[in-house]
Amino acid sequence: MKASMKLPFAILCTVPFIMVLGNSMLVPLLPLMRSSLNVTLVQVSLFITAFSLPAGIVIPFAGFLSDCYGRKTIMAPALIIYGAGGILAGLAAWLVASPYYLILGSRILQGIGAGGTYQLAMALASDIFQSKERTKALGLLEAANGLGKVVSPIAGAALGLLLWFAPFFVYGILAIPIGLAVWFLVREPEQGNKNKTDFHSYFHNLGQVLQEKGLSLMASILAGMIVLFILFGVLSYVSDLLEGRYGVTGIRIGLLIAIPVGTMALTSYLSGSYLQKTAGNFLKIVIIAGLVLEAAALVIMGLFANIYIFFLAMILMGFGTGVVLPAVNTLITSASARERGGITCLYGSARFFGVALGPPAFGLAMTLGKLPLFLGAAVLVGIIAFLTIAFIQTEKMLPPELLPGH
Repeated sequence: MKASMKLPFAILCTVPFIMVLGNSMLVPLLPLMRSSLNVTLVQVSLFITAFSLPAGIVIPFAGFLSDCYGRKTIMAPALIIYGAGGILAGLAAWLVASPYYLILGSRILQGIGAGGTYQLAMALASDIFQSKERTKALGLLEAANGLGKVVSPIAGAALGLLLWFAPFFVYGILAIPIGLAVWFLVREPEQGNKNKTDFHSYFHNLGQVLQEKGLSLMASILAGMIVLFILFGVLSYVSDLLEGRYGVTGIRIGLLIAIPVGTMALTSYLSGSYLQKTAGNFLKIVIIAGLVLEAAALVIMGLFANIYIFFLAMILMGFGTGVVLPAVNTLITSASARERGGITCLYGSARFFGVALGPPAFGLAMTLGKLPLFLGAAVLVGIIAFLTIAFIQTEKMLPPELLPGH
């Protein structure tokens, strides 16, 4: 990476980091929020839903607009909206006697802003890095996202010791300056602003890409979605297990959960660095290998009751997830330069819904028993591995410069 790109790319890496704080930092504080606001468990859980649903809905539209008008034009205001929503939620909690609905509305505003952040950072990184260096850059972005997942529950629990609404202000303190830094310090390649087209033509072109590469894109998107679905489902299961069976609470849960997520973040970085040096056709093999590791980890979790073996399997799962994601990210962001924002954001929506659906799905499936839960999850991963083998065609997904011989 050129020296002139280090600061702009570091700024881009902060975008996925703060985006993942949006929900994860509040999760350990939900019981405290419920008692402070005197609301039900369902009502306080809507703080998560009010953020997740708008973000998932906005992401594809943000991708379309970024392809037409430029990544920075959408991403910088989105970060400022994200931060402003957090500050409004914090002020409501601080100054208003009954702030529940004001906080809920502010969370919706935050979610709208979040829909124009991480996926556009991925698309912009792919605009900037046109060589095999792209895989390393996307691996670093994934590692930053993973680092946010590691830090957020610990930071949220620590901030809760001060004030239960302190995390809301942190969103603004971080996101607004980063939005300004993206606007003033990150240089967008000229081609990022040459895609202006009308709505009909854009979706006609996008439809042609999907017709030509649809099966490969579907398999790639499902691979990225399912590994995150499984990861967050298992994390929610473990959080309940640690508190219910072992009496572990608060920051200690955050620290233990940080182990597999930290493994994922480190592996994403190392995997991206390694894949940068290999031929593009190797990406499919990497995805399959990561899915096999994930399935093996889930089988171990289902068969063994020992908590230490379970955590070793979780580390293996984090490793498999960290192997899969940079390879999938490279395939999806490389599928089309002109419609990159739209395709990347379709993927982003799938990831977002995977993260959102994992915990409730695992919670419902827990009624079947531990062994059926984890073996069923392993079968699901196996199906995705089969789809990867059958449908992903790297020569269709990647530009010539990322294929062997270039």
